[in-house]
Amino acid sequence: MINMGIGILHKYKDHIDLDGAAPISMGEGDTPLIYSDYLSKETGASVYLKIEGCNPSGSFKDRGMVVAVCKALQKNKKILVCASTGNTSASASAYAAKFGLTSAIIIPSGNIAKGKLAQAMAFGAKIIAIDGSFDDALNIVRKLENESSIEIVNSINPHRIEGQKTAAFEIIDSLGSIDYLCIPVGNAGNISAYWKGFKEYSSLKNFDPPKMLGFQAEGAAPIVKGKVIDSPDTIATAIRIGNPASWKSAGIALAESNGSIHSVTDDEIIESYVNLARKDGVYCEPASAAGIAGLLKLSKKVDFNEKKITCVVTGNGLKDPSTSEKFASTNIYPAKSELSEVLEAINKKV
Repeated sequence: MINMGIGILHKYKDHIDLDGAAPISMGEGDTPLIYSDYLSKETGASVYLKIEGCNPSGSFKDRGMVVAVCKALQKNKKILVCASTGNTSASASAYAAKFGLTSAIIIPSGNIAKGKLAQAMAFGAKIIAIDGSFDDALNIVRKLENESSIEIVNSINPHRIEGQKTAAFEIIDSLGSIDYLCIPVGNAGNISAYWKGFKEYSSLKNFDPPKMLGFQAEGAAPIVKGKVIDSPDTIATAIRIGNPASWKSAGIALAESNGSIHSVTDDEIIESYVNLARKDGVYCEPASAAGIAGLLKLSKKVDFNEKKITCVVTGNGLKDPSTSEKFASTNIYPAKSELSEVLEAINKKV
């Protein structure tokens, strides 16, 4: 019997310490890992895309959220709270709805991708828009830590990292080993989680962990620049963060893996965002294209020939439809409901 959609807490139960908590699932994990002819040709490597937008709420956040919510239920918490620019709020509110909890989302007012906010609204979240940045929102959330009914589910929750590391397990289960992992970096929890997963799994599966390559947007690159960015600015809202919560652990991941972190411009992100859709058929949100843009940028000065590389595509493009409308739209051809006119439109050169 094919066992589909069992979720990471069941699939990797021997690698996640739930300390007696009952496993839950919304079918997260087991996301596609597809070969990119386009990127492989451009870089000389064998490049695979880990499509995390296929998780239940459309992003990698579900991997960590299922563990955080599992532990919250064990502790009889009633409210999930997070600061969020989008994906965390969508994930938290989805799991809250499924498992009978309240979700409260604290967001910076303005500049939030509508698709993500629409998800949280649909799931019934309480949305609180503050006059400040994401970092201001996270500072407020930290102050709620001692509220007995509240579970904070940002990446400062250690259980989030435990779940997110399972994507590394899946990559190794499929490919055996890789040389590099390319990943967008915002709050820096994901790069830390992947490294944790690769390290833990390497002793069991007998492979050398990959070098971690992280990529921030140029206007929101505190780790690259070595300083907090007070007013981060990038079209990639999911990584528009000026003071990452997991900065220290990300630094450890980069150092231990002999990896590196770089920045890419918004123009480079958008170019990769469009090319990923039109050459690989993968529709992602802008932040997800940062890793693609970074790989292409580095390939001009680093020899990736015959290396095996995985790029993490963190979230679905439907999270931010306004970006595709602005940068990746195509013409609509009016035609009468007659075969000749339809054929003419089909065959028209653009």
